[in-house]
Amino acid sequence: MVTRFRYSMWDGTQEVPALEADDILDNLTDDLMNFGDLQHALRNLMQRGMRDPMGQRMQGLRDLLQQLRQQRRQQLDRFDLSSVFDDIKQKLEEIVAMERGTLDRRLDEVNGPQQQGEPGEGGEPQDGEQAGMEGQPQAGQQQPRSGNQQGGQQQPGQQQPGQQQSGSQPGEFADMLRNIAKRKQDFLDQLPQDVAGQMKELQNYEFMDPEAQERFNELLESLKKAMMETFFKDMYDQLANMSPEDMARMKDMIRDLNQMLRDKMDGKDPNFDQFMQQYGDLFGDNPPQSLDELIQQMQHQMGQMQSLLDSLPGEMRQQLQDLLADKIGDSEMQQSLNQLANNLEQLYPMRDLRNQYPFRGEEQLDLQAAMQLMDQMQSIDEVERQLERTQYGGDIEDIDADKLEDLLGPEAKETLDQLKQFLEVLEEAGYIRKKGNAWELTPRGTRKIGQRALGEIYAQLKKETLGKHEIRDTGTGGERTDTTKKYEFGDPFQLDIQKTIMNSMYREGPGTPVHLAPADFEVHRTELLTQTATVIMLDLSWSMALRGSFQAAKKVALALNNLISSQFQRDSLYIIGFSAYARELKADQLPYVRWDESVLGTNMHHALMIAQNLLAKHTVGTRQIIMISDGEPTAHLERGRSYFAYPPSPITIRETLKEVKRCTKKNITINTFMLDRNYYLKEFVNQVARINKGRVFYTTPDKLGEYILVDYVASKKKKLSGVG
Repeated sequence: MVTRFRYSMWDGTQEVPALEADDILDNLTDDLMNFGDLQHALRNLMQRGMRDPMGQRMQGLRDLLQQLRQQRRQQLDRFDLSSVFDDIKQKLEEIVAMERGTLDRRLDEVNGPQQQGEPGEGGEPQDGEQAGMEGQPQAGQQQPRSGNQQGGQQQPGQQQPGQQQSGSQPGEFADMLRNIAKRKQDFLDQLPQDVAGQMKELQNYEFMDPEAQERFNELLESLKKAMMETFFKDMYDQLANMSPEDMARMKDMIRDLNQMLRDKMDGKDPNFDQFMQQYGDLFGDNPPQSLDELIQQMQHQMGQMQSLLDSLPGEMRQQLQDLLADKIGDSEMQQSLNQLANNLEQLYPMRDLRNQYPFRGEEQLDLQAAMQLMDQMQSIDEVERQLERTQYGGDIEDIDADKLEDLLGPEAKETLDQLKQFLEVLEEAGYIRKKGNAWELTPRGTRKIGQRALGEIYAQLKKETLGKHEIRDTGTGGERTDTTKKYEFGDPFQLDIQKTIMNSMYREGPGTPVHLAPADFEVHRTELLTQTATVIMLDLSWSMALRGSFQAAKKVALALNNLISSQFQRDSLYIIGFSAYARELKADQLPYVRWDESVLGTNMHHALMIAQNLLAKHTVGTRQIIMISDGEPTAHLERGRSYFAYPPSPITIRETLKEVKRCTKKNITINTFMLDRNYYLKEFVNQVARINKGRVFYTTPDKLGEYILVDYVASKKKKLSGVG
């Protein structure tokens, strides 16, 4: 049957399976075995995510990073940022063209055919025209400057409000209107070529067209809003509706804020609480809770504008910067804001918040949409930095989950929540515990990893039917098995009652009472499990890691330790790691053991000396050494110091073989598991085998566990008597 999968978009109704501690531990074990660093293994697990036993993959930090970067690429491919300046330029051109059209129409009316006796027909100025003739500036405008005075004082014969002129526009009135329109045309003709210069000049211009005036005011307000929100988010709407008293209070707030920043730069402790008691209502429903939070908010806002400017081509950047300059409309407030920007930059430079984005799309934007886009791009950058820091040792709690959800959706937040639970789940299961600022495995966690390693090896044995190599010799004495035999003189009288009674019934037939005879007795078979003391000699030289053998060797050592502690508790196991020098390792140290990168040498000589000392404590039972290596000895111990030579010196070979002979005289068997087949290695281990009569196995990292465990279990079974 073909398995089919159906995928659907995340909508929040999907159930995310609960995390299991065993699954988490399984997913980090390989990294722990390879690098010997639990913190590193945990970081790697968070980076890559994990798979559950069903094969379903849970995303990690690396996946979230890729999604963020993909979203950034999509935005860069979508928008044309230069269209922001083009939009302002186009709107300004339309406003000027609209004004020019109105001026042309007024001149046409003045210079056109005169029609006497028709008062009110074509002669009554409209509202905008009346304003143009009166020379009074519109709301939000300044008085025209000298040299560009448009209208000015009322001229003799000028129409008063409510008056009407005849359609002929005779005499002085027509001349006055013609002069006004002509002066306005000359003013428009002399506007600077750059958009910023045009905006600056038109702020002092009295439009004749009311719609043009309204659209210019809207454009001017949008620039003011962008400038104000460069510092304070959502504060412009308050500013636009402020009374003179409220405006004065706003200036006081900015002045006091500048003073707090100066105090902070001088090492003083600004009284932020008092500041918020006085001005907290100006910061909306969600005011900052500390000066640092307020500074962070302002920097974020300033970074948006700066990133917008930095992302524009050079000429456009300067023109937009000039265009936005001095647009607040209040010179005192503008000066305070400029000072605020300087103080913020000195106190906390905005290097991380200023980015140049190479937009390459075609979709157009206005200024407000561009600022929102910069907000999103900065959020992507910020969360990306948080994810990167967490990947390399930072605290996962530093990732802003709400921003991550805003950018990537609820599924990303679910992933982050699960990643945050990794440590909690492992700790609750008793697999890890806190030690200082780091985490360590508990004895239970170490045992669990050993069980996992043992289970992997057994699973491979079952898969490849290597269990056939195990030989179970039966006989009397020792541990009871599941099989039985006829009783023989001298056998332990471990009677199988059921089979003994059945033998009597087979002989005499069913009925009671049951009469037993010696021939009816059936006893359990037994086998003797010999007591064994084992030393694993584990090569820690850098070549083991280079060839990919180190992780497999550690797993085998853990698996064998777990096997002995759980099934052969009378046995003893010691572990020795060796490179330039040898040292004893405890079982709970195994997960953290790393190969020796800083020293050279494979000092079997020293390891064999320590192994003999450890096995000297055991006077009965089998004593053996299991040596796991991928190379011949290249170092030996002399007067307490390690001497290295490659190719191996004859002295090193001689001293190592001396220890092999000492082991042989003490009836210590050396079984060698070699992970390489080079000529010099084969020659050396053959000498070891000839001296010690132990066995040599040439294997690969993936088969190492099978060979060692099968050999160990098989050697435990000794025949005590013949089969009955």
